[in-house]
Amino acid sequence: MVCWLVWRWMKRESEAAAPSLHVGTVATDLLDLLDWKRRIFELYAEIRAASDPEAAWSRWCEVRDELFASHPQTPLAAGARERFRGLRYFPYDPALRVLADVEPTEPEPREIAGSAGSTVSFTLFARAGFDLAGERRSLELYWLEGYGGGIFVPFGDATNGDESYGPGRYALDSVKGADLGMQDGRLVLDFNFAYNPSCSYDGRWACPLCPAPNRLTVPIRAGERT
Repeated sequence: MVCWLVWRWMKRESEAAAPSLHVGTVATDLLDLLDWKRRIFELYAEIRAASDPEAAWSRWCEVRDELFASHPQTPLAAGARERFRGLRYFPYDPALRVLADVEPTEPEPREIAGSAGSTVSFTLFARAGFDLAGERRSLELYWLEGYGGGIFVPFGDATNGDESYGPGRYALDSVKGADLGMQDGRLVLDFNFAYNPSCSYDGRWACPLCPAPNRLTVPIRAGERT
């Protein structure tokens, strides 16, 4: 919920001059946000427990469509909700599910730029190394510097701007519950579960985007499309 919480805080600050008009709305919004987070955490727990990754992916797509269509915290703008007929995905590709070796690095502060001129503070703490499309590749792993923290793994690829969202997508974001777990001591990176940041649906959200080190040169035709 990194991008959503940033926007909620900005919105509350801008409305502070009229507290009597928005206190009840803010409380309702935050409870709705809690419900959204709860449901996403439950969904990813179900995914981690599943024995069939493709069936788990189908379930993920189904639940996301349901939440986007009907939940009060949908990232869609009001007009888009009325037209919404489901998110678009690449077909499931088992070759784009990889197990990554986590290689620790010296901790390094990173200010990751986001939409609407925002920045979010993270710490680079490791790299995830994996084999994909015949080559060894890696993605940086970031830890959110905020209460509770969380792992954040954005990525870009050669489909960005054409077949997928231009600024990149998210592979993992444990603050949002988007966590595929570990297997045999390695990090599960299933690009079929890649999804767009909230700002791709509506400019009111402020989202951290993909920094240059996490831009892959190959096309990743898996996960959510434009």
